[in-house]
Amino acid sequence: MCGIAGKLFSEGDHPVSQATIERMTRALAHRGPDAAGVFADGGAMLGHRRLSIIDLSDRAAQPMLSPDGRHVIVFNGEIYNFLDLRRELEQHGVEFRSRSDTEVLLHACRRWGASCLARLRGMFAFAIWDRRDRVLFAARDRAGKKPLHYRHTADTFWFASEPKGILADPEVPRAVAPQAIHHYLTYQCVPAPYSAFAGLAKLPPAHYLELRGGQLRVERYWRLRFTPKWPAATGREVRDLEERVVETVGDAVKARLVSDVPLGAFLSGGVDSSSVVALMAAHASGPVRTFSIRFEESGFDESSFAREVAQRYRTDHAEMTVRPDAVAVLPKLAWHYDEPFADSSAVPTYYVAQMAREHVTVALNGDGGDELFGGYERYAANDATRYYRVLPAPVRRAVARLARHLPGGGSLSSPAYVARKLLDIAQHDAFTANILMLCYFDNGMKAELYAPDYARQTWALDSYDLLRRRLAESDAADPRDTAMAGDVDLYLPDDLLVKVDIASMAHALEARSPLLDHQVMELAARVPPHLKVMGPLTKRLLKSAFRHHLPWRVRYRRKKGFGVPLERWIRDKLRPLAEDLLLGERARTRGYFAPAAVRQLLDDHLAERRNNSYRVWALMMLELWHRTWIDPAAAPLAA
Repeated sequence: MCGIAGKLFSEGDHPVSQATIERMTRALAHRGPDAAGVFADGGAMLGHRRLSIIDLSDRAAQPMLSPDGRHVIVFNGEIYNFLDLRRELEQHGVEFRSRSDTEVLLHACRRWGASCLARLRGMFAFAIWDRRDRVLFAARDRAGKKPLHYRHTADTFWFASEPKGILADPEVPRAVAPQAIHHYLTYQCVPAPYSAFAGLAKLPPAHYLELRGGQLRVERYWRLRFTPKWPAATGREVRDLEERVVETVGDAVKARLVSDVPLGAFLSGGVDSSSVVALMAAHASGPVRTFSIRFEESGFDESSFAREVAQRYRTDHAEMTVRPDAVAVLPKLAWHYDEPFADSSAVPTYYVAQMAREHVTVALNGDGGDELFGGYERYAANDATRYYRVLPAPVRRAVARLARHLPGGGSLSSPAYVARKLLDIAQHDAFTANILMLCYFDNGMKAELYAPDYARQTWALDSYDLLRRRLAESDAADPRDTAMAGDVDLYLPDDLLVKVDIASMAHALEARSPLLDHQVMELAARVPPHLKVMGPLTKRLLKSAFRHHLPWRVRYRRKKGFGVPLERWIRDKLRPLAEDLLLGERARTRGYFAPAAVRQLLDDHLAERRNNSYRVWALMMLELWHRTWIDPAAAPLAA
């Protein structure tokens, strides 16, 4: 796992300053503390920061040149089937100088071009510079586990694992992209290809780019397909599917145990991470190291489930308690995440990665299980509302009027809050209902919140349409599949995987996700939706498939997620911070929001009239991002 960066001029006789590329890679030093390297080639320069995982020798150092000196690669990630590819390439006469997957990747791209991407099993973001033809080829893995940001102007191209790598070049301005902030308020993150910084962009997952003669081309090379469905009409067919799931996930876990450094696992106590740990224990040569976070608030604490799994598989288990004073880490998170990021589970993720790095360099996790196998309760809620939608219109209108009288405060999981939310979303079509459950600020809330000037800048931008356009390209038909397809295409890569990549790499820890192996993804997508979600039951097939591996209490407990107790924290220990970030002079003069609307939002939460904890948090993280990245550069609000 590493950090990569580069700067290229369209004209080859325009040299890149070595001091510039060193500044860019130095900004990524946390991703790769073991070594640094730079390669210069006239108007092109590539940089690398190394976290040594496979082949710890200098022979695997990057940037890495091909034997003939024509191609040079910088690579962030792991190719898990590199030994199979190596044997195939050796049959074609390729000779290797190292044991690294980087060298295999370089030769695979040289031999098969862009079609090599279909052969890769792993997580990756890499760039290869063709010195003879002066062409840059870069790609990102199917699920989007490894990031790649870039900036393209008429005569220059920059790329890096994180925006800070590009922003380290003094020639790159720091200016806000207003449309990105508009989308952030909907999705709690800035979705690809947008960037919070004007002029920057993200390469989306499952895409590659080619830069030739200053012209940039971006292409998609893979898409998750939800058809045809696996047969599941009989008990035998369902059992066969369960066996296939365990076998495929087990193979993905086994592939991710290859490492020349110590490795362990994040264990939340949920079905996904517990299944991964169970399979790790079956394949590992010794006790598995596992790491968990616990909370003092019982409604958020899952540590007892994690301990039960750890005891069953006799793992070497460690726990850490997260308390309200843990948010002292927020300035660090604002720096590491580069963009506004409102997923509060970044806090415990940061701490569990910090704890794990004290013992291991690689940690497996259960990311992707909910999105692929139907684990979110909103899938079940949205499915349930289809029965409500067939009621006569007068009945639905009467119920909607009653719903408005239900209390708006209280816990997000309280029966009154859930009932009000369900009845509200049931008034809409399935797509709108799903996105209303997903988003932080819906269109109506934005209309109340925005200052007039900012509203004029963003009035033509429909954040819902980002997801709608992606779903239009999917073959998912059932509303449950459609919701999962949307999450795999947006929520998973732009929120959850960003959260884990940044939090883990902040501590130079490599995170591996067996459930996001593309073979597991392709298997799960074709599972009939009723085997994932039926009524209130979620993740049905995965739970039944692992019935011999996990305790019943772990498999069928209610999902809690991995957030922090924001509702109480903001009303208590975090109140002074919230008031400073939201109501202070600096926030009031940003130009995004009407100050009175922000105050009302916070006051309603503090007075327990409405639970606005996640919206308040989103605004807090936005202001903290400005103070970290924009204010020091005195950058104006860019159009």
